[in-house]
Amino acid sequence: THCLGPILDDGLKPMSRQMVHLSADEETAEKVGKRHGNCVILLVDTLKMHEHGIKFYKSENGVWLTDAVPPEYLSIYKYVG
Repeated sequence: THCLGPILDDGLKPMSRQMVHLSADEETAEKVGKRHGNCVILLVDTLKMHEHGIKFYKSENGVWLTDAVPPEYLSIYKYVG
C-alpha cells in the first residue's frame, strides 16, 4: 500500500520486469498481492485501454501482459488486509 500514491499518479509500470503482469480475476490478484502482506487490488479498465489502442498479450502460462497501465485506467477495487 506504500506504493499506491505513485501508482495512482503515474500508472502501473513494468519496473524490473519487461511488461506489466495483470491478473484475470480477483482471486488470483489477491493471492499474488498477499505474497507481500497487505495489498490493494486495483481495477484496470482493459476495455477502454483496448479501445484506445493499447495492446495486451497472453503469456504461455495464461498471465495477461501489457507495456504499462496509464493512471486514467486505474481505480481502487478493494483493500485486502
